[in-house]
Amino acid sequence: MIVAGAGPTSHAMEFGLAEMMNNPMVMERAQQELEVVVGANNMVDESHIHQLPYLKAIIKETLRLHPIVPLLAPRCPSKSCIVGGYSIPKGARVCVNVWAIHRDPFIWENPLKFDPERFMGSKWDFNGNDFKYFPFGSGRRICVGIELAERILVLFLASLVHGFEWSVPVGEKLNLEEKFGIGLKKKKPLMAIPTPRIFNKSFYE
Repeated sequence: MIVAGAGPTSHAMEFGLAEMMNNPMVMERAQQELEVVVGANNMVDESHIHQLPYLKAIIKETLRLHPIVPLLAPRCPSKSCIVGGYSIPKGARVCVNVWAIHRDPFIWENPLKFDPERFMGSKWDFNGNDFKYFPFGSGRRICVGIELAERILVLFLASLVHGFEWSVPVGEKLNLEEKFGIGLKKKKPLMAIPTPRIFNKSFYE
């Protein structure tokens, strides 16, 4: 559970921060929410997690565009069946392409646009009950580290966004290209310069 919840989330956090840097209005709104909930010069802690709906929407949108595992663990039907008009023979190995489903224009409006607003006040969650959005999988093989991953993502990303302003080094260009594998990673690791936003010494110790 710890490996499933803590390991791959570093890549999701990297994508989330990069997307926010690429969308300054999203970053500004997230920082405003944090200032209201946490306080301008206070540190983020676990008690704030459930009071940050916009930051949670940012994480959901990040996992829509950049799911941690783009191809879910293979399935093998115990009998022949028809799914979506396609005949799936018994014993076939089936891989579900979550990455493609999350970018399907028949499901999502402007699917390639990073837009956390689509998750504000919506029904979408990580429980895998809707096959239009299930970044952690679904059913009996759903990721066992969902709860831990969500807490880590919210807490760490909130701390980074609340504590610092972020910019790319001079001469560098923000790159959001992906590298496919068992887990989805940034093709080029994020290089960013932090500038302190709050003046609580304990935050930087």
